[in-house]
Amino acid sequence: MTTLYYAPGTCATGIHILLEEIGKPYDLKKVDFAAQGQYQPDYVAVNPKSKVPVLVRDDGSTLTEFPAIAVWLALTNPDKKLLSTDPEKLARTLETIDYIVATLHMQAWTRIWRTARYSSIEDEHPKIKAQGREMVEKGLALLDKQLAGKDWLMGDFTIADCALYFFEFWVAEWVKLPMPANVAAHYARMNKRPSVQNMLKMQGLAQAA
Repeated sequence: MTTLYYAPGTCATGIHILLEEIGKPYDLKKVDFAAQGQYQPDYVAVNPKSKVPVLVRDDGSTLTEFPAIAVWLALTNPDKKLLSTDPEKLARTLETIDYIVATLHMQAWTRIWRTARYSSIEDEHPKIKAQGREMVEKGLALLDKQLAGKDWLMGDFTIADCALYFFEFWVAEWVKLPMPANVAAHYARMNKRPSVQNMLKMQGLAQAA
């Protein structure tokens, strides 16, 4: 059976939503980041990168990195129509996911939430955090424009919406920054999906509203 290694509230929430959307049986294994579980030998044996998500497939092989896992899940469950195979739509979907994961998550968010990675000098931290917030605001504005007149990023619900959700959750629930109207509406729509409600319940994640 497929197994998802996750830590609550991380980008792995997006993969968890996809597994719920697909509806096939799967197992969950929590990695305790607070106890540095990602660096323990048993987990490093699963993923030497010491990060989540990790998907262990039926044959025992593993997949890491959000985009790779999301694409594999979509392509191996074509009936769920989570990723278009049209070249243009596929490229645009990957373009959006890459921006969310590589820029908004790994660059903007880490400046706010993992500031010490950028400087050990505490006096520099406010400036770094401010840079992160500026990047978040710019990114949300771009995504807001992309969502104009649409319920979902690509028109139809896809893996890109699951990627955006984990970032929206962080912004809305953890740093409580205001989101532009179309992004806020997307977040509200996502929260109404049974897959998202199930994920939140299973991961023990609380929302402010």
